[in-house]
Amino acid sequence: MEQCRSDVVVWGGGLGGTCAALQAARSGAHTILLLPGPWCGGMVSAAGVSAGDGHELSAWQTGLWGAFLRGMAAAEPSGLDHGWVSCFSWRPDRAEALLQGWLAAERTRLQVLRGAQLEAVQRCGDRIQALEVSHGTQALRIQAGVVIDGSDLGDLLPVAGVPFRWGWEAQERWQEPSAPPASRLREEPWFRQQPVQSPTWVVLGRLDARAVVQQRQPLPQPFTDAPDGHGLERLLRYGQLPDRLVMLNWPRQGNDFHHHLERAVAGKERQQALTMEMQAHSLAFLQALETATGGVLTPAAHFPTAAGGRSCVALMPYWREGRRMKGMAVVTEGDLLPDKTTGHGPVPRQPQGSCATIVVGNYPNDHHYPGPPWPLAPKQMVWGGRRSGTPFALPYGVLLSSHCSNLLAADKAFSTSHMANGATRLQPMVMNLGQVAGLAAALSVQDRCPPHALDVTTLQQALLNDPLAPAGLLPNPHLAWHHPRWRQHQQRGLRALHGGDPLPAVEPLPLPEGCRSVHGRHWRGRVTRQGQGWCGDWDDGPMPLITLEPHVQGQFRRWRDGQQVELWGCLNGSGPWFRVEQVLGGAAPDPNQEILLSGLGFETQQTPLGVHLQQADNERVVRATPGGTVARQFQGHVFTPRQAQPLGLP
Repeated sequence: MEQCRSDVVVWGGGLGGTCAALQAARSGAHTILLLPGPWCGGMVSAAGVSAGDGHELSAWQTGLWGAFLRGMAAAEPSGLDHGWVSCFSWRPDRAEALLQGWLAAERTRLQVLRGAQLEAVQRCGDRIQALEVSHGTQALRIQAGVVIDGSDLGDLLPVAGVPFRWGWEAQERWQEPSAPPASRLREEPWFRQQPVQSPTWVVLGRLDARAVVQQRQPLPQPFTDAPDGHGLERLLRYGQLPDRLVMLNWPRQGNDFHHHLERAVAGKERQQALTMEMQAHSLAFLQALETATGGVLTPAAHFPTAAGGRSCVALMPYWREGRRMKGMAVVTEGDLLPDKTTGHGPVPRQPQGSCATIVVGNYPNDHHYPGPPWPLAPKQMVWGGRRSGTPFALPYGVLLSSHCSNLLAADKAFSTSHMANGATRLQPMVMNLGQVAGLAAALSVQDRCPPHALDVTTLQQALLNDPLAPAGLLPNPHLAWHHPRWRQHQQRGLRALHGGDPLPAVEPLPLPEGCRSVHGRHWRGRVTRQGQGWCGDWDDGPMPLITLEPHVQGQFRRWRDGQQVELWGCLNGSGPWFRVEQVLGGAAPDPNQEILLSGLGFETQQTPLGVHLQQADNERVVRATPGGTVARQFQGHVFTPRQAQPLGLP
């Protein structure tokens, strides 16, 4: 057996594992990422869940999630405004290319082993000493300083003998308002039949651009009622991606899978049987939709196969829940629900009273089971003309095993209750939790201390000051990622939370012109009030107006019914809505005007001939002649223009 050693070893397969390995390497630690499959992106690529859930407001677009979002905006020629399930969607293969490019840039400190199989874990006392894996024909024993479980199902936990939770917890356990009482868990077989949230095996279709989507015949059982309340076209537009691709991830009588889910964490034979049944169920749903549309929707060969071809079937399932590690802290539903005064969840505290937050989330609690929707405590707000989840913050302790001193969790296996998992399992949250886990592992190696001994304040400052993907820590929807004093406001707010004071107010500022989307457009016209939102009077009828920008949200509040406005934003025909990025004043902008696109997380800059430099507002500005590249460095963010090739992309 071949022997090797690494500062940090990540058992991956999930999106959080890749982000943890990336951040650990960027932070100076020699890192090995072990991947069971060929792709590294988990939910955003390999599982095909290519539409962002949560973290959509500009204030939450920070950390690796913000870097990813702006990287994808640069990589997708048609932009990210396509489906109505989310404000942002992308092709899985382009997401994978972006992530693999990030990993490749760290090759001096990061080794990636694809096709690895976990065979055994060796422990010495309360520490994991080594992982034994098979990689092709090789047998490897990898000694590790810090180990991270970055898998969707918490694969490492049972092999390492680390305690974990699986299934429901009674309301009496943590007084969670949406949890069932212990009597129901004892008496009703349904809870044993449905121990975790239902997963989905995503399949991709493609719409014929020349045809109109119409339901030409009913869908067969068990999919008959899938379009109810929406219609078939809206069902398909739900997960529309660039290039007319359609992500089929439809919960109600669609391709959620509900049968014998305990097999997800059983032996290999039972896992394989579950895999085959889930894939067959999703392919049957796709075939039913193809028939119902008269061939307007067809399978899209997108994901690589072992035989060298392409398939419409994602490389892995979308696991919404798996094993949940018992940690030094646990997130429960009460940690997510908004306070009536502040509008956000309670601030997590360390024993001495200081603020312990290391990541911010906002997704509304969402649980997938067969039958009617599970009743959940309200966790939503109307913001920017649409519904959004209320913000909450999580403490560092949820990533730390209470039984293994050098183990961190970086994906859905971190310490949370079954009920809270419905708001913490999504791509943006998992990306940023992975970033925290990787950073904490690297800092622990540097300080020669176990992860639980790491000073939380040190971790917080490292997140705020990360040179490539600074991560916000405040549950404040008014502090946009592009605010020129973003870091100063984050520091001020963090000091307030450490002292037990409320978050200080922040005056939202307009989106800088250099951050406007190159896929946007100008619109001038009259706006009318519609319920709690606004519509623009477009030629073909009223168009709902939404925004993710706090400054525009403030403008919405000051508008008068029938007012004439000028806007810059992105049209989403599936929404349908117009996502307003900026309220303009004066004349319409020159269409030939230079417009920049943000690309946070890119690591290289190109400076062609004809570039001249100037200083403006303490920013380093690089401008190019027409047709050349242009980049602007601003608080660690890199912006690229319409004419330029995306910087640092693979």
